[in-house]
Amino acid sequence: MNEQKSFIEEDEKGILYIVPTPIGNLEDITLRAIETLRTVDFIAAEDTRQTKKLLNHFDIHTPLVSYHEHNKQSRGEHIIASLLQGKHIALVSDAGTPTISDPGHELVVEALRAQCKVVPLPGANAAITALTASGLPTNHFYFYGFLSRHKKEKKKELEQLKHIKDTLIFYEAPHRLQETLTVMYHIFGNRQMAVARELTKKFEQFIRGTIEEVMHWAEHHEVRGEFCLLVEGNHIHDEEPIWWNDLTIVEHVNYYIEAKQYTSKEAIKQVAKDRQLPKRDVYEAYHK
Repeated sequence: MNEQKSFIEEDEKGILYIVPTPIGNLEDITLRAIETLRTVDFIAAEDTRQTKKLLNHFDIHTPLVSYHEHNKQSRGEHIIASLLQGKHIALVSDAGTPTISDPGHELVVEALRAQCKVVPLPGANAAITALTASGLPTNHFYFYGFLSRHKKEKKKELEQLKHIKDTLIFYEAPHRLQETLTVMYHIFGNRQMAVARELTKKFEQFIRGTIEEVMHWAEHHEVRGEFCLLVEGNHIHDEEPIWWNDLTIVEHVNYYIEAKQYTSKEAIKQVAKDRQLPKRDVYEAYHK
């Protein structure tokens, strides 16, 4: 057990501050973050060149050291030793909140193991920023971050996530966007979703619609910038009986045509929505 009183002096050990930095607009940094970056003994940064731009903008001259995926073990040992000597250290990533799909988790674990204080600051985060404007439910959500870069593993991950009822949040790189949307379409069905890019920057953009519509957008527009993908949760409850469970797709479509007087196109669209399947799959099954 470890009890931390963040702002009461209890020992001579230092403090590790988790400091969020802007995800695009430099004015989004907090006054407390600026003061912390100015007063710590040094800053551990994912990319010192990137962080240097931020420090120069706010006239901050605190020393920098690198802390990233490739040197986290050796540099982590140095940072923990400095904390034990009473140094105060700020951890920052390139943008956003450290440890959230960014380096830092292992450092936090080691700092806590050494019984040093870890003090988080609130600040910018792309997932929450995108969620608030997505138009999707915000009362419950599931943040996943980056999917695997390998298509086979990506499919496995999405298969495991497809039954979650809450809004799903992912990060994705521009060169993998189309592939990820295609895999989502085939596994999740044609759910509602929102895509956010260039958040807080001059060219901030939201694309809201079905997965199929967003796929079409991605195929016909230049895809640039880091993306946040927000996908509607699964609203089909497996434990609840569904009236069409025992019907084939053909019988399901025919029901709407005969009982509801739908056109075949309308019936196929409704069946795709009921079953959370791509319309193309329903169309092919019906016209075989």
